[in-house]
Amino acid sequence: MIFAGAAGTWQLGDRTVHRMGFGSMRLTGSAAFDEGTPSDRARSIAVLRRAVELGVNHIDTAAFYFSAIRSANELINSALGPYPDDLVIVTKVGPGRDASGEWLPLARPDQLRGQVEENLRQLGRDHLDVVNLRQQGLDSIEEHFGALADLRTAGMIRHLGISNIRPQHLAQAQAIAPVVCVQNRYGLGARTPSQEEILAACGRAGIAFVPFFSIAATGGGSGRSAPDEAAVVSIAQAHGVTPAQVRIAWTLHKGPHVLAIPGTGNPAHLEENIAAGEIKLSPAEFALLDAL
Repeated sequence: MIFAGAAGTWQLGDRTVHRMGFGSMRLTGSAAFDEGTPSDRARSIAVLRRAVELGVNHIDTAAFYFSAIRSANELINSALGPYPDDLVIVTKVGPGRDASGEWLPLARPDQLRGQVEENLRQLGRDHLDVVNLRQQGLDSIEEHFGALADLRTAGMIRHLGISNIRPQHLAQAQAIAPVVCVQNRYGLGARTPSQEEILAACGRAGIAFVPFFSIAATGGGSGRSAPDEAAVVSIAQAHGVTPAQVRIAWTLHKGPHVLAIPGTGNPAHLEENIAAGEIKLSPAEFALLDAL
């Protein structure tokens, strides 16, 4: 039986989540993310409900995940409200888009409250479980993160995370308020020494590390697929699974604090992604993949 809890659990502050979660970005088909045509609305809602049925209790989203006809937050609200007690919805602020979809400059610290309130409205909640500050080009995130810490004190946010960071940003944030997760691009085809440093630092501090675009093969760009390495294909064949499932499994083997949030609007791919949490790579297989 496919179950999101097969890979175990982790704590996001006082919330327990299964390590296999779901990312909502692909449901929108937004051209801003090179995601193509949006899924049929009814199918998207069915995918979200099926994810929860299979044990997913960690969903990643953002108010800026939208296309001309789809909004990730609206889909989540329609599909899952009233929300299960154990469901943790993680959103992010910092970037923004206007009503036509054009990207805006990174929000100023004083604008972050408005972005938090927009997520609250769209999701139909009176507080947000976790909010990630997604930074873009900042040397210091102290002022921005401090503004979110104030909203946490005010009760609008339960827990805080950071996204798209460099190593120094983690220490800056921790000096202000507890950090429960770091969300960065990371995968077999997308990792650097600094990302490995951040992953290790999160492990030492008990902070969840949540990679995005982890299924993208080398050179795939913005989460798009590309030819897989021979080692990935060979291991997939040995386990009777897909290369994408091997990529997800590898990230989960990087540490018990690593959470997966693969997204899809395809019901079959959803079940494949969740089933990847059951794959047990041998030490030799993990080492072969880790050397790529």
